Amino acid sequence: MSGASGIVRTHLALTLCLVVFAAAAAAAEPAAKRVVSIGGSLTEIIYALGEQDRLVARDTTSIYPDAAQWLADVGYMRRLSAEGILAVDPDLILAEEGSGPPETIALLDAARVPFVTVPDGFDRAAIAAKIQAVADRLGVPDKGTELATRTEASLQAAEAMAAAQQGKKRVMFILSTQGGRIMASGRGTAADGIIALSGAINALDAFEGYKPVTDEAITAAAPDAILMMDRGGGHGTVEQVLAMPAIATTPAAASRAIVTMNGLYLLGFGPRTAQAAFDLNAALYGSEG
Repeated sequence: MSGASGIVRTHLALTLCLVVFAAAAAAAEPAAKRVVSIGGSLTEIIYALGEQDRLVARDTTSIYPDAAQWLADVGYMRRLSAEGILAVDPDLILAEEGSGPPETIALLDAARVPFVTVPDGFDRAAIAAKIQAVADRLGVPDKGTELATRTEASLQAAEAMAAAQQGKKRVMFILSTQGGRIMASGRGTAADGIIALSGAINALDAFEGYKPVTDEAITAAAPDAILMMDRGGGHGTVEQVLAMPAIATTPAAASRAIVTMNGLYLLGFGPRTAQAAFDLNAALYGSEG
Protein backbone atom coordinates (compact mmCIF):
# COMPACT_ATOMS: atom_id res chain seq x y z
CA MET A 1 0.00 0.00 0.00
CA SER A 2 2.80 2.36 0.91
CA GLY A 3 4.42 1.80 -2.49
CA ALA A 4 1.15 2.57 -4.25
CA SER A 5 0.66 5.66 -2.09
CA GLY A 6 4.15 6.83 -2.98
CA ILE A 7 3.42 6.43 -6.68
CA VAL A 8 0.19 8.42 -6.32
CA ARG A 9 1.99 11.19 -4.40
CA THR A 10 4.71 11.33 -7.05
CA HIS A 11 2.12 11.46 -9.83
CA LEU A 12 0.24 14.30 -8.12
CA ALA A 13 3.46 16.20 -7.55
CA LEU A 14 4.42 15.88 -11.22
CA THR A 15 0.94 16.96 -12.31
CA LEU A 16 1.10 20.00 -10.03
CA CYS A 17 4.51 20.91 -11.43
CA LEU A 18 3.19 20.69 -14.98
CA VAL A 19 0.18 22.89 -14.16
CA VAL A 20 2.40 25.48 -12.46
CA PHE A 21 4.84 25.37 -15.38
CA ALA A 22 2.04 25.83 -17.93
CA ALA A 23 0.57 28.76 -15.97
CA ALA A 24 3.99 30.37 -15.67
CA ALA A 25 4.62 29.92 -19.38
CA ALA A 26 1.27 31.52 -20.23
CA ALA A 27 1.97 34.42 -17.90
CA ALA A 28 5.42 34.87 -19.40
CA GLU A 29 4.06 35.00 -22.96
CA PRO A 30 4.16 38.67 -24.02
CA ALA A 31 0.84 40.23 -24.95
CA ALA A 32 0.45 40.79 -28.67
CA LYS A 33 1.02 44.42 -29.60
CA ARG A 34 0.66 44.22 -33.39
CA VAL A 35 -2.59 42.44 -34.19
CA VAL A 36 -4.17 41.78 -37.58
CA SER A 37 -7.93 41.13 -37.46
CA ILE A 38 -9.46 39.06 -40.23
CA GLY A 39 -13.26 39.23 -40.12
CA GLY A 40 -15.61 42.12 -39.43
CA SER A 41 -17.09 40.66 -36.25
CA LEU A 42 -13.65 40.11 -34.69
CA THR A 43 -12.58 43.67 -35.45
CA GLU A 44 -15.83 44.91 -33.93
CA ILE A 45 -15.19 42.82 -30.81
CA ILE A 46 -11.65 44.16 -30.44
CA TYR A 47 -12.98 47.72 -30.54
CA ALA A 48 -15.76 46.85 -28.08
CA LEU A 49 -13.11 45.47 -25.72
CA GLY A 50 -11.21 48.77 -25.95
CA GLU A 51 -8.14 47.03 -27.39
CA GLN A 52 -8.13 48.74 -30.79
CA ASP A 53 -4.76 50.43 -30.21
CA ARG A 54 -3.13 47.05 -30.78
CA LEU A 55 -4.56 46.70 -34.28
CA VAL A 56 -2.20 47.33 -37.18
CA ALA A 57 -4.34 45.96 -40.01
CA ARG A 58 -7.74 44.46 -40.89
CA ASP A 59 -9.45 42.77 -43.81
CA THR A 60 -11.93 44.37 -46.20
CA THR A 61 -14.97 43.05 -44.29
CA SER A 62 -13.93 45.05 -41.22
CA ILE A 63 -15.87 48.24 -41.87
CA TYR A 64 -17.23 48.92 -38.37
CA PRO A 65 -16.59 51.08 -36.51
CA ASP A 66 -15.60 53.73 -39.04
CA ALA A 67 -12.21 54.14 -37.36
CA ALA A 68 -11.27 50.61 -38.45
CA GLN A 69 -11.25 51.74 -42.05
CA TRP A 70 -8.17 53.84 -41.36
CA LEU A 71 -6.16 50.68 -40.66
CA ALA A 72 -4.07 48.98 -43.33
CA ASP A 73 -6.28 46.69 -45.47
CA VAL A 74 -4.81 43.22 -46.11
CA GLY A 75 -7.56 42.12 -48.51
CA TYR A 76 -10.65 39.95 -48.49
CA MET A 77 -10.68 37.31 -45.74
CA ARG A 78 -10.98 34.36 -48.14
CA ARG A 79 -8.32 35.63 -50.54
CA LEU A 80 -5.54 36.76 -48.23
CA SER A 81 -1.97 37.34 -49.31
CA ALA A 82 0.80 36.32 -46.93
CA GLU A 83 3.02 39.09 -48.26
CA GLY A 84 0.46 41.78 -47.50
CA ILE A 85 -0.03 40.54 -43.95
CA LEU A 86 3.67 40.08 -43.22
CA ALA A 87 4.33 43.61 -44.49
CA VAL A 88 2.66 45.05 -41.36
CA ASP A 89 4.92 42.91 -39.11
CA PRO A 90 2.18 41.34 -36.94
CA ASP A 91 2.78 39.32 -33.79
CA LEU A 92 -0.76 37.87 -33.82
CA ILE A 93 -3.42 37.21 -36.44
CA LEU A 94 -7.00 36.65 -35.29
CA ALA A 95 -9.21 35.21 -38.01
CA GLU A 96 -12.80 34.15 -38.47
CA GLU A 97 -13.52 30.61 -39.62
CA GLY A 98 -13.19 30.28 -43.38
CA SER A 99 -10.28 32.71 -43.70
CA GLY A 100 -7.57 31.70 -46.11
CA PRO A 101 -6.68 30.30 -48.55
CA PRO A 102 -4.83 27.36 -46.89
CA GLU A 103 -1.57 28.10 -48.72
CA THR A 104 -1.52 31.61 -47.25
CA ILE A 105 -2.04 30.24 -43.74
CA ALA A 106 0.79 27.74 -44.37
CA LEU A 107 3.14 30.57 -45.35
CA LEU A 108 2.22 32.56 -42.25
CA ASP A 109 2.79 29.47 -40.12
CA ALA A 110 6.21 29.03 -41.72
CA ALA A 111 6.98 32.64 -40.83
CA ARG A 112 6.10 31.77 -37.19
CA VAL A 113 3.33 34.34 -36.94
CA PRO A 114 0.57 33.00 -34.63
CA PHE A 115 -2.59 32.50 -36.71
CA VAL A 116 -5.58 31.92 -34.43
CA THR A 117 -8.92 30.88 -35.91
CA VAL A 118 -11.85 31.98 -33.74
CA PRO A 119 -14.86 29.63 -33.90
CA ASP A 120 -18.03 31.07 -35.36
CA GLY A 121 -21.69 30.35 -34.69
CA PHE A 122 -25.12 31.87 -34.99
CA ASP A 123 -26.69 31.88 -31.56
CA ARG A 124 -26.28 33.51 -28.17
CA ALA A 125 -23.79 30.97 -26.82
CA ALA A 126 -21.63 31.17 -29.94
CA ILE A 127 -21.41 34.97 -29.78
CA ALA A 128 -20.42 34.90 -26.11
CA ALA A 129 -17.80 32.23 -26.82
CA LYS A 130 -16.38 34.26 -29.71
CA ILE A 131 -16.08 37.37 -27.55
CA GLN A 132 -14.36 35.44 -24.78
CA ALA A 133 -11.99 33.69 -27.21
CA VAL A 134 -10.82 37.04 -28.61
CA ALA A 135 -10.41 38.56 -25.16
CA ASP A 136 -8.51 35.53 -23.85
CA ARG A 137 -6.09 35.59 -26.78
CA LEU A 138 -5.48 39.29 -26.25
CA GLY A 139 -4.80 38.66 -22.56
CA VAL A 140 -7.83 40.59 -21.27
CA PRO A 141 -10.19 37.81 -20.09
CA ASP A 142 -11.98 40.02 -17.56
CA LYS A 143 -12.92 42.49 -20.27
CA GLY A 144 -14.17 39.57 -22.32
CA THR A 145 -16.36 38.29 -19.51
CA GLU A 146 -17.89 41.73 -19.00
CA LEU A 147 -18.62 42.26 -22.69
CA ALA A 148 -19.92 38.71 -23.14
CA THR A 149 -22.25 39.11 -20.16
CA ARG A 150 -23.68 42.39 -21.47
CA THR A 151 -24.07 40.97 -24.96
CA GLU A 152 -25.79 37.85 -23.68
CA ALA A 153 -28.28 39.94 -21.72
CA SER A 154 -29.25 41.89 -24.84
CA LEU A 155 -29.51 38.67 -26.85
CA GLN A 156 -31.79 37.14 -24.21
CA ALA A 157 -34.08 40.13 -24.65
CA ALA A 158 -34.09 39.55 -28.41
CA GLU A 159 -34.86 35.86 -27.89
CA ALA A 160 -37.79 36.77 -25.66
CA MET A 161 -39.09 39.14 -28.34
CA ALA A 162 -38.78 36.40 -30.98
CA ALA A 163 -40.56 33.85 -28.81
CA ALA A 164 -43.44 36.23 -28.16
CA GLN A 165 -43.88 37.27 -31.80
CA GLN A 166 -47.33 36.36 -33.09
CA GLY A 167 -48.05 35.49 -36.70
CA LYS A 168 -44.44 34.80 -37.64
CA LYS A 169 -43.63 35.82 -41.19
CA ARG A 170 -41.82 33.61 -43.69
CA VAL A 171 -38.64 35.35 -44.82
CA MET A 172 -36.32 34.46 -47.69
CA PHE A 173 -32.77 35.78 -47.57
CA ILE A 174 -31.23 36.39 -51.00
CA LEU A 175 -27.44 36.38 -51.07
CA SER A 176 -27.12 37.19 -54.78
CA THR A 177 -28.93 37.24 -58.10
CA GLN A 178 -25.91 37.11 -60.38
CA GLY A 179 -26.68 35.83 -63.85
CA GLY A 180 -30.36 35.83 -63.03
CA ARG A 181 -29.93 32.91 -60.62
CA ILE A 182 -31.11 33.42 -57.07
CA MET A 183 -28.71 32.25 -54.34
CA ALA A 184 -30.63 31.99 -51.10
CA SER A 185 -30.12 30.86 -47.52
CA GLY A 186 -31.16 27.52 -46.12
CA ARG A 187 -30.54 26.24 -42.59
CA GLY A 188 -27.39 26.72 -40.53
CA THR A 189 -26.34 30.13 -41.85
CA ALA A 190 -25.96 33.57 -40.35
CA ALA A 191 -29.03 34.64 -42.30
CA ASP A 192 -31.03 31.72 -40.90
CA GLY A 193 -29.89 32.67 -37.40
CA ILE A 194 -30.83 36.33 -37.60
CA ILE A 195 -34.21 35.55 -39.18
CA ALA A 196 -35.05 33.31 -36.21
CA LEU A 197 -33.72 35.84 -33.70
CA SER A 198 -35.94 38.52 -35.21
CA GLY A 199 -39.07 36.47 -34.63
CA ALA A 200 -39.55 35.22 -38.20
CA ILE A 201 -39.24 31.88 -40.04
CA ASN A 202 -36.76 31.01 -42.77
CA ALA A 203 -38.94 30.27 -45.79
CA LEU A 204 -36.32 27.90 -47.23
CA ASP A 205 -35.49 25.18 -44.72
CA ALA A 206 -35.16 22.11 -46.95
CA PHE A 207 -31.38 22.50 -47.40
CA GLU A 208 -28.33 23.77 -45.55
CA GLY A 209 -26.06 26.66 -46.45
CA TYR A 210 -26.41 29.09 -49.33
CA LYS A 211 -27.52 27.48 -52.59
CA PRO A 212 -29.10 28.39 -55.93
CA VAL A 213 -32.86 27.88 -55.81
CA THR A 214 -35.28 27.19 -58.63
CA ASP A 215 -38.25 29.34 -59.53
CA GLU A 216 -40.51 26.49 -58.45
CA ALA A 217 -38.88 26.29 -55.02
CA ILE A 218 -39.34 30.04 -54.49
CA THR A 219 -42.99 29.88 -55.49
CA ALA A 220 -43.55 26.94 -53.15
CA ALA A 221 -41.72 28.72 -50.29
CA ALA A 222 -44.15 31.65 -50.61
CA PRO A 223 -42.09 34.14 -48.57
CA ASP A 224 -43.93 37.00 -46.95
CA ALA A 225 -40.78 39.13 -47.13
CA ILE A 226 -37.42 39.19 -48.89
CA LEU A 227 -34.27 40.04 -46.93
CA MET A 228 -31.07 41.24 -48.60
CA MET A 229 -27.84 43.05 -47.81
CA ASP A 230 -27.95 46.71 -48.75
CA ARG A 231 -24.71 46.58 -50.69
CA GLY A 232 -22.51 43.94 -52.24
CA GLY A 233 -23.57 40.36 -52.77
CA GLY A 234 -24.18 40.74 -56.51
CA HIS A 235 -27.92 41.39 -56.25
CA GLY A 236 -29.68 44.16 -58.05
CA THR A 237 -31.93 46.94 -56.89
CA VAL A 238 -35.20 46.34 -55.11
CA GLU A 239 -37.07 47.01 -58.35
CA GLN A 240 -34.92 44.54 -60.27
CA VAL A 241 -35.49 41.84 -57.66
CA LEU A 242 -39.25 42.44 -57.62
CA ALA A 243 -39.29 42.09 -61.40
CA MET A 244 -37.70 38.63 -61.37
CA PRO A 245 -40.31 36.07 -62.51
CA ALA A 246 -39.85 33.78 -59.48
CA ILE A 247 -40.12 36.64 -56.99
CA ALA A 248 -43.14 38.12 -58.75
CA THR A 249 -45.21 35.08 -57.76
CA THR A 250 -44.64 35.53 -54.02
CA PRO A 251 -46.63 37.31 -51.29
CA ALA A 252 -43.48 39.39 -50.68
CA ALA A 253 -43.72 40.86 -54.18
CA ALA A 254 -47.44 41.52 -53.83
CA SER A 255 -46.84 43.63 -50.73
CA ARG A 256 -43.41 44.91 -51.91
CA ALA A 257 -41.96 43.59 -48.66
CA ILE A 258 -38.23 43.75 -49.24
CA VAL A 259 -35.91 44.59 -46.34
CA THR A 260 -32.31 45.62 -46.94
CA MET A 261 -29.74 45.97 -44.15
CA ASN A 262 -26.00 46.43 -43.81
CA GLY A 263 -24.38 43.03 -44.29
CA LEU A 264 -21.96 43.14 -41.36
CA TYR A 265 -24.64 44.48 -39.01
CA LEU A 266 -27.13 41.85 -40.13
CA LEU A 267 -24.86 38.79 -40.40
CA GLY A 268 -21.80 39.56 -38.27
CA PHE A 269 -23.02 37.88 -35.08
CA GLY A 270 -21.07 40.09 -32.72
CA PRO A 271 -21.84 42.69 -30.05
CA ARG A 272 -24.52 44.45 -32.17
CA THR A 273 -26.50 41.37 -33.17
CA ALA A 274 -29.31 41.82 -30.66
CA GLN A 275 -29.97 45.34 -31.92
CA ALA A 276 -29.90 44.04 -35.50
CA ALA A 277 -32.58 41.49 -34.52
CA PHE A 278 -34.77 44.22 -33.02
CA ASP A 279 -34.30 46.38 -36.11
CA LEU A 280 -35.17 43.49 -38.42
CA ASN A 281 -38.25 42.73 -36.35
CA ALA A 282 -39.36 46.34 -36.68
CA ALA A 283 -38.78 46.29 -40.41
CA LEU A 284 -40.75 43.07 -40.85
CA TYR A 285 -43.64 43.74 -38.52
CA GLY A 286 -43.73 47.46 -37.84
CA SER A 287 -46.61 48.23 -35.51
CA GLU A 288 -47.69 44.56 -35.81
CA GLY A 289 -44.68 43.47 -33.66
